[in-house]
Amino acid sequence: MTADQFRRLALALPGAIESAHMGHPDFRAHGRIFATLHTGDRTGMVKVTPAEQAELIRQHKNMFEPSPGAWGRQGSTTVHLAEADAAVIRGALTMAWEASARKPARKPARRRVSNA
Repeated sequence: MTADQFRRLALALPGAIESAHMGHPDFRAHGRIFATLHTGDRTGMVKVTPAEQAELIRQHKNMFEPSPGAWGRQGSTTVHLAEADAAVIRGALTMAWEASARKPARKPARRRVSNA
Protein backbone atom coordinates (compact mmCIF):
# COMPACT_ATOMS: atom_id res chain seq x y z
CA MET A 1 0.00 0.00 0.00
CA THR A 2 1.19 3.51 -0.73
CA ALA A 3 0.69 6.62 1.36
CA ASP A 4 -1.72 7.91 -1.30
CA GLN A 5 -3.83 4.75 -1.02
CA PHE A 6 -3.89 5.09 2.78
CA ARG A 7 -4.90 8.76 2.35
CA ARG A 8 -7.73 7.86 -0.06
CA LEU A 9 -9.09 5.22 2.32
CA ALA A 10 -8.98 7.63 5.26
CA LEU A 11 -10.65 10.45 3.34
CA ALA A 12 -13.40 8.12 2.07
CA LEU A 13 -14.85 7.95 5.59
CA PRO A 14 -17.80 10.28 6.26
CA GLY A 15 -16.73 13.74 7.37
CA ALA A 16 -12.99 12.93 7.25
CA ILE A 17 -10.63 15.78 6.44
CA GLU A 18 -6.87 16.00 6.01
CA SER A 19 -4.92 18.43 8.15
CA ALA A 20 -1.40 18.55 9.58
CA HIS A 21 0.01 18.03 13.04
CA MET A 22 3.65 18.16 14.15
CA GLY A 23 4.90 18.23 10.57
CA HIS A 24 2.98 15.28 9.16
CA PRO A 25 -0.44 14.72 7.59
CA ASP A 26 -3.30 13.70 9.84
CA PHE A 27 -6.87 12.67 9.23
CA ARG A 28 -9.65 13.99 11.43
CA ALA A 29 -13.34 13.36 12.00
CA HIS A 30 -15.65 14.40 14.79
CA GLY A 31 -13.08 17.00 15.86
CA ARG A 32 -10.41 14.35 16.56
CA ILE A 33 -7.39 12.80 14.85
CA PHE A 34 -8.07 9.18 13.93
CA ALA A 35 -5.09 8.45 11.62
CA THR A 36 -1.79 9.92 10.45
CA LEU A 37 1.03 9.37 7.95
CA HIS A 38 4.68 9.28 9.12
CA THR A 39 8.29 8.46 8.32
CA GLY A 40 8.57 9.58 4.72
CA ASP A 41 5.19 8.02 3.96
CA ARG A 42 6.44 4.52 4.91
CA THR A 43 4.21 4.20 7.97
CA GLY A 44 0.84 5.38 9.12
CA MET A 45 -1.00 5.31 12.42
CA VAL A 46 -4.56 4.42 13.36
CA LYS A 47 -5.90 5.39 16.76
CA VAL A 48 -8.00 2.44 17.98
CA THR A 49 -8.82 1.06 21.41
CA PRO A 50 -6.15 -1.03 23.15
CA ALA A 51 -8.32 -4.14 22.70
CA GLU A 52 -8.73 -3.45 18.97
CA GLN A 53 -4.98 -2.84 18.73
CA ALA A 54 -4.22 -6.20 20.34
CA GLU A 55 -6.52 -7.97 17.88
CA LEU A 56 -5.05 -6.19 14.84
CA ILE A 57 -1.53 -7.13 15.95
CA ARG A 58 -2.56 -10.72 16.72
CA GLN A 59 -4.09 -11.19 13.28
CA HIS A 60 -1.58 -9.14 11.24
CA LYS A 61 1.71 -8.93 13.15
CA ASN A 62 3.72 -7.85 10.08
CA MET A 63 1.30 -5.03 9.31
CA PHE A 64 0.77 -3.46 12.77
CA GLU A 65 2.66 -2.70 15.97
CA PRO A 66 1.98 -0.43 18.95
CA SER A 67 3.23 3.11 18.48
CA PRO A 68 6.08 4.00 20.88
CA GLY A 69 5.47 4.92 24.51
CA ALA A 70 2.24 5.97 26.15
CA TRP A 71 0.57 6.65 22.80
CA GLY A 72 0.93 2.99 21.89
CA ARG A 73 -0.38 1.82 25.26
CA GLN A 74 -3.48 3.96 24.64
CA GLY A 75 -4.20 2.36 21.25
CA SER A 76 -2.13 4.34 18.74
CA THR A 77 -1.05 1.67 16.29
CA THR A 78 1.70 1.95 13.66
CA VAL A 79 0.79 0.66 10.19
CA HIS A 80 3.64 -0.63 8.01
CA LEU A 81 2.41 0.46 4.59
CA ALA A 82 4.69 -1.88 2.61
CA GLU A 83 3.03 -4.84 4.34
CA ALA A 84 -0.50 -3.41 4.32
CA ASP A 85 -3.55 -4.97 2.70
CA ALA A 86 -6.21 -2.48 1.58
CA ALA A 87 -9.16 -4.41 3.03
CA VAL A 88 -7.47 -4.78 6.43
CA ILE A 89 -6.44 -1.12 6.50
CA ARG A 90 -9.96 -0.02 5.50
CA GLY A 91 -11.24 -1.96 8.51
CA ALA A 92 -8.62 -0.49 10.85
CA LEU A 93 -9.35 3.05 9.62
CA THR A 94 -13.06 2.44 10.14
CA MET A 95 -12.41 1.30 13.72
CA ALA A 96 -10.33 4.44 14.32
CA TRP A 97 -13.02 6.65 12.75
CA GLU A 98 -15.68 5.01 14.93
CA ALA A 99 -13.53 5.50 18.05
CA SER A 100 -13.26 9.22 17.20
CA ALA A 101 -17.05 9.39 17.00
CA ARG A 102 -17.47 7.93 20.51
CA LYS A 103 -15.48 10.75 22.12
CA PRO A 104 -16.85 14.27 22.45
CA ALA A 105 -15.25 16.80 20.11
CA ARG A 106 -12.42 18.78 21.61
CA LYS A 107 -13.35 22.26 22.72
CA PRO A 108 -11.46 25.05 20.98
CA ALA A 109 -8.71 26.59 23.10
CA ARG A 110 -9.91 29.58 25.05
CA ARG A 111 -8.31 32.83 24.09
CA ARG A 112 -6.85 34.92 26.83
CA VAL A 113 -7.85 38.54 26.86
CA SER A 114 -5.20 40.99 27.85
CA ASN A 115 -6.16 43.67 30.34
CA ALA A 116 -3.53 46.05 28.98
